[in-house]
Order: sequence, then C-alpha cells, then structure tokens
Amino acid sequence: MSPLVAVENLTKHYRREGVFSATEVVRAVEDVSFTIAAGETLGLVGESGCGKSTLGRAILRLHEPTSGKVTIDGVDVTALSSGELRAFRRRAQIIFQDPYASLNPRMTVGDAIEEPLAIHRLHGDRAGRRARVAQLLDRVGLRPDAAGRYPHEFSGGQRQRIGIARALAVEPKFLVADEPISALDVSIQAQIVNLLVELQTESNLTYLFVSHDLKIVRHVCDRVAVMYLGRIVEEAAVDALYARPLHPYTQALLSAVPVPDPTRKSTRIVLVGDVPSPSAPPPGCAFHPRCPTYAAKNGPEICRTQRPVLTDVNHRVACHFADVLA
Repeated sequence: MSPLVAVENLTKHYRREGVFSATEVVRAVEDVSFTIAAGETLGLVGESGCGKSTLGRAILRLHEPTSGKVTIDGVDVTALSSGELRAFRRRAQIIFQDPYASLNPRMTVGDAIEEPLAIHRLHGDRAGRRARVAQLLDRVGLRPDAAGRYPHEFSGGQRQRIGIARALAVEPKFLVADEPISALDVSIQAQIVNLLVELQTESNLTYLFVSHDLKIVRHVCDRVAVMYLGRIVEEAAVDALYARPLHPYTQALLSAVPVPDPTRKSTRIVLVGDVPSPSAPPPGCAFHPRCPTYAAKNGPEICRTQRPVLTDVNHRVACHFADVLA
C-alpha cells in the first residue's frame, strides 16, 4: 500500500546575514526521508533546536523547502503553484504549539473556525458554516456559545481545542501536530492527547506528532523518528525503539525519562557539551563530539570523517557501528 505521506531528501537552509561577519547558512533540516501510512502516527523527537518544527512546516510548505520532495495523498506538494497549494490546504493542516499566538485576537472563535470554510467554499451559506462551527466546537469539548467569544477569554487548553477545531474544519487527511501540548499545564495535556487519539480513530487521520516529551510519544505514536542537528538518526516502531534503542543519542534521550517505579534502577547517560551550531555542523557524524559510546577523544577516525547513513538493522539507525549496536 502506498504511504499517505512520503518525504524524500527534504532539506531546509536559511541564510543568516551577519552585521559584522560573513553570511551564514543555517542547515536546519538536512536530507530527511521517511514515509507515513494512512491512519498512522509518526512521532518526531529530539532536543530543542534540532529542526523538528522546521521539518513539519517545510512538509506543508509553510516554510519553503530548499530542496527535496514531499508527496501527500498522491500530490507532489513541492511542485504546486501558490494557487494550487491554497486549494491543497484542505488535505493537510497543522496544530500549532502556542494556541494563543496562532489565533487572531481580533476575531471571535466562530469567525476563526469559519474562515477556512469560507475560503474553501464548504458547507454552503453562512448559516451552514455556522452550523458546522457549532458542531466542531461540540466535538472538541466546547459549548457552541463559545463561537461568539474571543481567544483571550479562554484558558490555554481551551484555546488548543479551538485550534484543533479550526484544523479539522476542512476535513484534512493529514495533520502536523507541532508540540501541541508543550504550552499546556500537565493536568490538561492528557485531555488534549486523548482528544487527538479519539479524532484519529473517528476520521482515520494521519499524524506527524512533533514533541520532546518521550512519555507522550510512547502513548500516542506507532513509529518514532529521532532527529539530531537536522537529520534523522534513528527510526523504528515505538515498542522496538523504547525496548532497545540503538543509536547512542536515542539511548541518552530515553535514559533521561523519569521512571515512576522507585524499585527500578535506571542509569542516566549524560551527554558532554552543547548541541553544535547548525551553521557549522561537525564533519563526519554530527553526534561524534558528544557520543559517549564510540567517539570520545580517541574514538574511531571514521566517526570524525564520514557521515553515516540510515541503515536497516532491525530498524533504521545512522551509526557506523549499527551492526555492533544491533
């Protein structure tokens, strides 16, 4: 079966103009490829600044890719003109991280949800669109009378529900959930996650779930892709990744997840140093300056000189010692 989403060698670079220095090229996303099947959730995890959100937005062309190809529901998104892309927005939407910044404070909630319906000429006249708005608000757990209120009148969790309703208004097949719960209180996070899971089951939605919360990712995702400095370094089914992470970076990430059972002992892997700048990535394996396993000061030369590619060893991992790790 063909995947609903196919990302091939996607790259996104930014040019950063220096006032007193030469122009820098920031390699935010570098040569990323993966697929997502219809109805599947792929989790995208990694440290802040690794390129997760940029990748999600480049897939939808909210950020214009530098190179590569994205196919969604059989359509080459990277080849669409601006007019074609606008029509295509019905098939793919995004839930933003900050539910307040993503809503126009001068528009009522009803107008914000109704706007995409008017743009795509859905549900007939204004009365039909208003009925659809009331239906969407009810589905995400809000009263229909919320349509006449403004975003600042709602809590963070309620605003995120409004953002979800707006994304669902045009009945998309694919949703990028860009850190959808990171700005919310812990008590509200579970409610939003459960809502997303319910909506996926009802509508056969396909998700790219961007997050740094590995506990949530394990709960909602079918597969997980781990990013480091703009590249995917490991990808596997969620159970396989959590049971036996292969890449040293993935091992370090999972070692930092708190264990609720006090009788279980866990060994924390502490990485030395900071994440390198995406404008000056290290040669060879980008992780080698921090790798605790194979590339310490006297580590193998191959780690410092050759970039590893994703290799299939039970699951995909980008490490020169993948066969040993497996």
